[in-house]
Amino acid sequence: MELLDRKTYYRAFQSHDARFDGRVFVGVTSTGIYCRPICPARAPKFENCRFFASAAAAQEAGFRPCLRCRPEIAPDLAFWRGTANTVSRALALITDGALDDDEAGVEALAERLGVGGRQLRRLFQRHLGASPVAVAQTRRVLFAKQLIHDTRLPMAEVALASGFGSVRRFNETFRSLFGRPPSALRRKSGADTSARDGVTLRLAYRPPYDWPGMLAALAARAAPNTEWIESGVWHRSIELDGNKGTVAVAHMPERNSVMVTIRFPEVKALPAIVAKVRRVFDLGADIATIGSHLARDPKLAPLIAKRPGLRAPGDWERDAPVATADDRTPPAWRPWNAYAVQHLRMADHG
Repeated sequence: MELLDRKTYYRAFQSHDARFDGRVFVGVTSTGIYCRPICPARAPKFENCRFFASAAAAQEAGFRPCLRCRPEIAPDLAFWRGTANTVSRALALITDGALDDDEAGVEALAERLGVGGRQLRRLFQRHLGASPVAVAQTRRVLFAKQLIHDTRLPMAEVALASGFGSVRRFNETFRSLFGRPPSALRRKSGADTSARDGVTLRLAYRPPYDWPGMLAALAARAAPNTEWIESGVWHRSIELDGNKGTVAVAHMPERNSVMVTIRFPEVKALPAIVAKVRRVFDLGADIATIGSHLARDPKLAPLIAKRPGLRAPGDWERDAPVATADDRTPPAWRPWNAYAVQHLRMADHG
């Protein structure tokens, strides 16, 4: 499904507008490549552009990811209410491998979400412009591409971590999409290292981001001997399926990103760990939109001006929904009550 407001999106690409990063992707018919709005390459001609709501939609239309702007590190788009919440929950389950069996798993996924398979496919087309299977396949490819670019994991571990059933299928997918083997995309030289030695990835967000505010909120609720903050870096001990490891998250404000270092013996757990980090640090929030809505309330406006980019930390253990408001909540707070509460809490504590 293509996006129709072509002139607006083209202006965003001409100006490299970061506000549209992750919201829209452009497929360039003259090159067969799709890009992010912030791509440093010169903007293509308007008539050569097709615009898509997701990387999966662009890839399903026959475009391959740009090697310069790297769509795999674009910030995720968070969904907030209505039927989009079903899509958001589905994406979390897909990250955990719910569609590793491709089409055969769509009905099972829909059942877990309490909807029919046909309705789930319709919701995905409406919000992402692609089928659940296409989204799952694109996520596998893009996560694999990020691991190839940013780590020294052996290709077999990259394939396993990305949810490919075999190294052969992994190689075939990359040859089909990029016209070259996965190893040809690796830029760095040096010896391969296993996931247990540590994997470092960059995860993007939409600015602004109040990093001190996030660390203060996490420190206030930190579980003893599990979470701690040292020199501006958040650390957590983790345990999944009987395996133990650690996660460290540092801020990279100059790149609108956080740097995540994961040490864990089971490489297949990497997507789930990354998803938890995204949730805890609220990386998918469209914080500028949230702030503009909440600032309509005179009580919140000065607080938001004082701390732009303040976010609501998520829960590591479970995919808890963003706090909702009841009928007594001011209209401007809905549906971002959790952010309003966070601003009030920070104001109370100075």
